[in-house]
Amino acid sequence: HPFPATLLTNQKITARQAEKDVRHLEFDLTGSGLTYQAGDALGVWFENDPALIDEMLVTVGLTGEEVVEIEAQSLPLKAALRTQFELTQTTPAFVKGYAKFAENAELSALVEQPETLAQFIQNRPIISVLQHYPTTLTASQLIGLLRPLAPRLYSIASSQAEVGEEVHLTVGLLQFEQDGKVRKGAGSSYLAERVSEDTPVSIFIEKNDHFRLPQDNSTPIIMIGSGTGIAPFRAFVQQRAADEAEGKNWLIFGNQRFSQ
Repeated sequence: HPFPATLLTNQKITARQAEKDVRHLEFDLTGSGLTYQAGDALGVWFENDPALIDEMLVTVGLTGEEVVEIEAQSLPLKAALRTQFELTQTTPAFVKGYAKFAENAELSALVEQPETLAQFIQNRPIISVLQHYPTTLTASQLIGLLRPLAPRLYSIASSQAEVGEEVHLTVGLLQFEQDGKVRKGAGSSYLAERVSEDTPVSIFIEKNDHFRLPQDNSTPIIMIGSGTGIAPFRAFVQQRAADEAEGKNWLIFGNQRFSQ
């Protein structure tokens, strides 16, 4: 039962010329009853990119108007792909299933080699597999290959003691070039580019009791964002300030450019 939280702020916090597109996002929790602690994560239910859906439908020879059954509910295929299925992350099961329909000798040989298949799926989103080994599918065949949509979890970047009835995120837009086209992360592009301010986003709190500040406020802490990013440590620093903690705080993180 996610809460429809209004997006209050979507602010890009990296420079125009920076390699990374990082967003500061603020959501309104008024009336939700949701509480969180520094170290928790925010679960976000997102919708898939309509442009990616259209590209996928054209590739497999479908219109999107075909009706499919999802948990005893009839939906147009395009609507089902927008809200019900994972469309970006390739899995071995998807490639093996698709190979049976594609009847392509190269792809059939690839799925028989586990190590080669594992390397192949790391570098190719679903749409790339479909376009490299094209074939037509029925609507039921297509959705039978796809996994159910799963929410994305993002480290909460605020302390509720500081921001009250809000929750903040610091999200990097995942984007990369594949076959001459820019591909983007499903959840991060939804938050960064496809949700406008004052629009509700379906969210929930994911507790993380193994990632907490020390109970003794005089304890010094060292925070290292060496890949997971700075987001949870922004929450930790806010919480230490709100608690007037006496312990020293060291925050170490990396960026691609000193000036940015």
